[in-house]
Parts: sequence; C-alpha cells; structure tokens
Amino acid sequence: MEAQQPKWRAIDITLIGMFVALMAIGANITSWAPFLVIGGVPITLQTFFCVLAGAVLGRRLGAAAMMVYMLVGLFGAPVFAKFGGGFGSIVGPTFGFIVSFIFAAYATGWIIERSKDNPSTVRFVAASLVGMAINYVIGTNWMYAAYKWWAAAPQGFSYGMAWSWMMVPLPKDIILSIVAGVMAPRMYRAIRKSASYYRHVA
Repeated sequence: MEAQQPKWRAIDITLIGMFVALMAIGANITSWAPFLVIGGVPITLQTFFCVLAGAVLGRRLGAAAMMVYMLVGLFGAPVFAKFGGGFGSIVGPTFGFIVSFIFAAYATGWIIERSKDNPSTVRFVAASLVGMAINYVIGTNWMYAAYKWWAAAPQGFSYGMAWSWMMVPLPKDIILSIVAGVMAPRMYRAIRKSASYYRHVA
C-alpha cells in the first residue's frame, strides 16, 4: 500500500514562511526606504505580496501564508505596518486589510487553479486584480465600520470619505497587481515542477 503524502511538506512550510517574511517587509518598506512616502502616504507592498502569494502558491497555501502572517502579528511580532503587532491591533481601523489578505490570496489562487492546464498570463493578471479588489472592499468597509462604531473618527467622516482615502494608493496597487500577475506564471510553474519532484522522490 502506497504511503499517504503528508498534508504539509517541508517545501510548503518554507514557501509559507517566505511569504510571511515578505509581507512583514512589505508592510514596513518605508522604514528602510523613506523616499517611498509620497504626499504623506506610505507606499507599502502588502497587497502586491498578498496577491503574488495567492497566484504563486495557490488558494490553499496562499491563504495559509496570510493566516500565519496575521497570527504572527497578533501574537506580538512587529510584522504589521509601523512595526505594529499584538491583539490590540484587532480594534485598529486598518485591521480589516490584514483580514482581507486571507480572502484575497485565496480568491487569486482559486481563479488561477480553475484553469487546470497552463493558466495564461491574462488569467494571472485578472486573478491578481480580483484579489486586490477584495482587499480594498473588505479593508475599506472594516475601516468605515471601525470609525463609526469604536474608533475616533475624523470630523465629517463618511463612507465616501473612507473610499476617497483609498483612491490615493489605488493606482499603485493596480500597477503592482498587474506586475504580480505578469511575474507569477514562471514562479507558479517552477514551484509546481519542484513540488512534483519532491512527490516523486518522497
């Protein structure tokens, strides 16, 4: 009887850890590169690495990487933006974006995996843009609810104002999501070729 393959292989855990580290770097890139703060708005790379994780690792591992990232931060590691962390982050207005990464990565991977044989670059780009949209919808609605219900909202705060804030980083995230979609196919195929090898020799 053939031995059952382990649910989590060493390569899976390694890839999840890699994207957790990339998310932490992406959240705080302006700490090392302050020139990426434009007009007072930090240019983070979290959305980019989130959709890249979903595109490259697939829905299961991509979402798992984002879940681990969230849990590592909640348990106190300074991996969130501005080197934040801890369970107090849950009540922050921007915590919805962290939650959204799980769904965004899953959706990105799911769309790509719907094409069983050799997904096209167009599918990768489309999936990355859908993932980015999910990130914005969940994150912005969480932020609006937080400011309305428990956080100190700025004067005259409204739903439209919440979305107007998101228009500043939107062009950047659209461009980076397209870049992720273009980059991902080669990485996707290389990882699956490597995974196939490990299954063969296990």
